[in-house]
Amino acid sequence: MGMGYGLLAAAIAAEVAGTTAMKYSDGFTRLWPSLLTVAGYGLAFALLAQTLRTLAVGTVYAIWSGVGTAAVAAIGMIWLGESAGLVKIAGIALVIAGVVVLSLDGAH
Repeated sequence: MGMGYGLLAAAIAAEVAGTTAMKYSDGFTRLWPSLLTVAGYGLAFALLAQTLRTLAVGTVYAIWSGVGTAAVAAIGMIWLGESAGLVKIAGIALVIAGVVVLSLDGAH
């Protein structure tokens, strides 16, 4: 995995952490989760900007948004007590499949 994809993975992790912290911020009324949200998104965008120096924007955004969406949905189901029905799981699988297809085109 190249440097660009490593930065992208870190950007996704920061965005997922920021989104998860936002759940606990109670509408930005709790200080520490609110600060973690801002820090997570700030780091995610900084890393994303570095990723775009070496990788195509369409590929980067497809992977970042798709993997981030799937990861946050999985966190919601596994740790936050959100429903885990077959339709939701199928939707996550479709998001991942879409990211894979878009990424294949960006690999050339």
